[in-house]
Parts: sequence; structure tokens; C-alpha cells
Amino acid sequence: MLALDLPRDGKLVSYQLTGDPIVVKKREAADFPRIAYAAAHIVADPMVAHDPWLEPAIDWDRTLAFRHRLWDLGLGVAESMDTAQRGMGLGWNEARELIIRSLAEAKNRPGARIACGAGTDHLALDPRVTIGDVIAAYEHQIEAIEAHNGQIILMASRALAAIAKGPEDYARVYGRILSQVKQPVIIHWLGEMFDPALQGYWGGDDHMAAMENCLAILADNAAKIDGIKISLLSKEKEIVMRRKLPAGVRMYTGDDFNYAELIAGDEQGHSDALLGIFDAIAPAASMALAALGRGDNDQFFDVLNPTVPLSRHIFCAPTRFYKTGVVFLAYLNGLQNHFTMIGGQQSTRSILHLAELFRLADQARVLADPEMAVARMKPVLALHGIECGR
Repeated sequence: MLALDLPRDGKLVSYQLTGDPIVVKKREAADFPRIAYAAAHIVADPMVAHDPWLEPAIDWDRTLAFRHRLWDLGLGVAESMDTAQRGMGLGWNEARELIIRSLAEAKNRPGARIACGAGTDHLALDPRVTIGDVIAAYEHQIEAIEAHNGQIILMASRALAAIAKGPEDYARVYGRILSQVKQPVIIHWLGEMFDPALQGYWGGDDHMAAMENCLAILADNAAKIDGIKISLLSKEKEIVMRRKLPAGVRMYTGDDFNYAELIAGDEQGHSDALLGIFDAIAPAASMALAALGRGDNDQFFDVLNPTVPLSRHIFCAPTRFYKTGVVFLAYLNGLQNHFTMIGGQQSTRSILHLAELFRLADQARVLADPEMAVARMKPVLALHGIECGR
């Protein structure tokens, strides 16, 4: 069996790989009983001369190829979201180009599902910003996406969180925006664990009170809403909200800690999925959802449950740095030929974190080629001053 010396608790410990990766198989979205989006990462281009902290350099070919891989597996693409480092290296200008390119690729694939993030991130955070400015910023991005017939994911706004005086300001902004959209949107409630600037979103620091404010907006605009994705890392809060949603409004789980049981659901309903972790575990997610579609709940959990410890590790606090783990796993799996991220974000996790990620990815069966993963892990260890004997 394949083995590798990995750091743990201040020393190198031999780790023996299981050698049992999930087989990648093409599937269609119709094979799944749930709508499932993977929030997709972007691939940096290290060969471009630029200042990594100040401007992104994107490998467009690899980035778009990764989206085709998700479609091949039957998954939808949630484009230019948090996982794509939106607000952490990826600005609106680059996000707009990525959205346009991805929508063009999707047109050539019958049945390819894609939804695109529209926010206010091009709006400077300034004390002079008004509610009218926030509305105009949303309209600007929505217009750019709808010009290419893209479905909207209405992202949470840092600017709105900074200036809103209460729930009425959220109702004003969302009511105005939703009255104009061409097709039903997905609302995105991103918790402060993912983005500290979104503390108090919907007009309250208490999540349950904020939930009621959000539900009131959903009820007032239900005809313009496909669903809501919440990312609070609390299955209890998601289930409470799921049971209170207006008729016809979907719950898209963004809970990267508890997604298996939330997708499976209970006697009162289930969640669809819009998850960053599905980028990293796409073959497992595809296999599990296909099993659920066949009514094989045992296989659904047998495949997906082992990925949960990996996901909890990737999304551990500070949660906003989870993108590093997602990209690292793409590197280990040969989906990109380097471990470099825009904004230099590859530096946000320690080598101990990456070593544990390697172990958990192997145990979750999502290292596509164990020998390649070992070969790619060794230079990362060496870069951190760790020379492995094997």
C-alpha cells in the first residue's frame, strides 16, 4: 500500500493510504432527485506577470474546463460566488468576464444548469453610500448578467450590511430589486462566519430574529424567488427556516457541516444544494445523489457521510479561508497543475491543516489518483521545510 510521512503534533507520522478512490462517472442532472449546484473555484495563472495581492490572473482554460467537469457529473455551477474568491481577490470586473464566459460554455451543453452571483461588490464601502446607491449597484450587476440570459443568485451586500438601519432597509432594497428581475432568483444569506462584514444581515445580530425579517421579504416577493441558500452552519436553523418558507420557494442548503442529512431530508421536507464543498467532492456528490435518485438511501449515506469530516476540516474557523482547501484538493487531483491562488490565498492555511486535509480526503475516497496525490503532496511539504523519506 502507498504511504507518506505527514506532520502531526510536531513530528512526522507515517500515513498509509486506503487506495480506494471513487470512480468518476458521467451523469445527468435528471439522475438526481435534488437540484444540486457546486459553487465553483477559479484557477489562477501563475505564468502572468502581475502583483498577486493587487490584481487577479486567471487561467481561463482551466477554470472553464473545471465547470465542464461539474456538468459532466450532473452538477450545476454556481458561478462567481464566495468559492470563486468573490470579495477575496475576485472583483466584479473579473467576475463579470467569468460569468459571460461560463454562460457561453453552458449554451453549448443541453441541460447544463448555471446560476450567477450578482452583488454590490464594485461599490466602495464609504460613509456616503446610500440605500439608493446599493439598489443601483445591484441593478448594474443584474443587468450585466441578464443581458446574457443568466439566472441570478442575489448575493448578500457588504454595503447594505454597513448602512442599513433596520429590517425596513432590507425590505426596501430587496423589494425594489426583485420587482425588476426577469426570472426567479436564488437569495443568498451568507453568515458572518464566512464573511465578518455581513454580521447582522437582515437587520439583526440574532439569527432567529433575522430569519423572521428575511421570511417576511420572501413572502412579499415569493413569485420572484426560486429559493434561498443559507450558509449559517446550523442544521437546526436551516430546518426551522425550511419549514416556514412560502409555497414554491426552495431551500438550498449552504451548510458545509451537515449537508448529507439536510439533503436527505425528513418527513416534512428536504433541502436542495448549493455548496462550496461540492466543488471539492464532486464525484462523491454525484454518486450519492444518483443513489438517492434510485431510492438507495444506504448508499447515499455510505458515499456522502465519509466526506463530512473532510468538509468540516476544510470549513473550520476561520471559515472564510476554506477556499484554500478547495483549491488544494483540485491541485492534488490533477485538475490544475499548481497550488497557487489569486490574492496569494494559498497561504491562509498551515501545512498541518493541509496534511490533515490529505488524510481526510483519502478516507473520503476523493483522491482521484493516490499516487499522483502523493507525488504532488511532497513538494508542498518540502516548501514548508519538511523532507519526506517516502
